[in-house]
Amino acid sequence: MSEGKKHKAGFVSIVGKPNVGKSTLMNELVGERLSIITSKAQTTRHRIMGIMSSEDYQIVYSDTPGIINPKYELHESMMDFVDNSLNDADVVLFVTDIFETFKEKDALIKLEKTKAPIIVIINKIDQAKQDDVLKKVTYWQEKLNPKVIMPVSALHGFNVPAILDEILNLLPEHEAFYDKEELTDKPMRFFVSEIIREKIFMHYKEEVPYSCEVIVESFKESDDMVKIKATIMVERESQKGIIIGKGGIKLKHVGADSRKELEKFIQKKVFLETHVKVDSDWRKNDKSLKMFGYKND
Repeated sequence: MSEGKKHKAGFVSIVGKPNVGKSTLMNELVGERLSIITSKAQTTRHRIMGIMSSEDYQIVYSDTPGIINPKYELHESMMDFVDNSLNDADVVLFVTDIFETFKEKDALIKLEKTKAPIIVIINKIDQAKQDDVLKKVTYWQEKLNPKVIMPVSALHGFNVPAILDEILNLLPEHEAFYDKEELTDKPMRFFVSEIIREKIFMHYKEEVPYSCEVIVESFKESDDMVKIKATIMVERESQKGIIIGKGGIKLKHVGADSRKELEKFIQKKVFLETHVKVDSDWRKNDKSLKMFGYKND
């Protein structure tokens, strides 16, 4: 540790409505691709922790699901992840974007419950005029009176390094919570299922991706290869047919794209086997939600 400096450590929760760039921001902050990123809303379902460590500090970022009004048991569990992350937080990054139309009452209700200092991140400013940015800054100053408001472009990395300085100003003195070499609290299997799920979001439209979950049945690693068996769970037989496609062609495309991404992530050759099964109404079923890690026993 640097001489005369005290070690800082704490939990930083990244919260906001769906599709405002929370996952892109966390991946930019941590420097690793840990969170699923697609242009579709509600792609992050779990609370994903990304750990950033240096000699003088450790920041444990939580990327959380977008704040929504729950419609299913799954949504209820997703909002529990948000609540838990706000309870644990030493600092809250509230991410909004330049296109938000101020319909964020549900997000504001959640933020009222946290005692942690709030940094408002106005994202996607590369797509805005300066007047629009200034209007947003004024609005959030009046609404939340946060510690600081930061206009950024997470996609282009603009002003993102400055967020780190603001976080470090607010973090408490504390020893590290995790080993300094750790990048996340999630196991490799979790990221395998997330990468496959991301490819499903990219290949299929409308409701189908939201009705899917991915289970890694086996993960066998040798010196030069990883063999993975994964099951894609859907709610209806008709969805199973859509996922597989005529002659299995759609599933082959998902498998090929997933394998390429997994090889980059794992840094080894990957053999991936995928199957599709039906579990009707898994999004509303407690037993299934526990199996997929959305609920505790």
